[in-house]
Amino acid sequence: MLEELSRDWWVLTVRGVFAILFGLVAWIWPQITVLALLLLFGAYALVDGAVLAGSAVRGGRGPARTWLIGVGIVGILIGIMTLIWPAETGYVLLIIIASWAMVLGALQIVTAVLLRKELPDEWFLIITGAISVIFGLLLFLWPAKSVIAVIWIIGLFSLIFGVAMVTTSLRLRKLGRTLSQL
Repeated sequence: MLEELSRDWWVLTVRGVFAILFGLVAWIWPQITVLALLLLFGAYALVDGAVLAGSAVRGGRGPARTWLIGVGIVGILIGIMTLIWPAETGYVLLIIIASWAMVLGALQIVTAVLLRKELPDEWFLIITGAISVIFGLLLFLWPAKSVIAVIWIIGLFSLIFGVAMVTTSLRLRKLGRTLSQL
């Protein structure tokens, strides 16, 4: 397996370079990145819904078929709405993420308190819950700035990931040369 990986080292390089480019675009043009991601999501939801509904129509009978057709139609509608109204869809998605973060954080805090006698170092769970609640509140208070911040975080991750992939690919290339000399 190591020989195969070292032979195709350049694939990791290409992936890493694209990750770095995506990270740079996310940092330099965060608004364009948000719009591009929303449009990509809209296209995905539309195609996914159409494929799911289509396969359900061609499939067998019964309640599962009806359910799949319904889910496919919802995907198609969400895709169309996202493509027509990307800003509004992005805002709704942000509200869902903010709500999810706050509920998750509150439940983590409650769980830590309820399990404090059985769970050693429950304060870790309390801290992560509090961070999640604060994150959700910040998303609610400053939605536009929050979206940009999330894109910057995604961009930073993409940059780090890309550099790691390129570094790994170069190590694999060197290892491949060493293995071929043996």
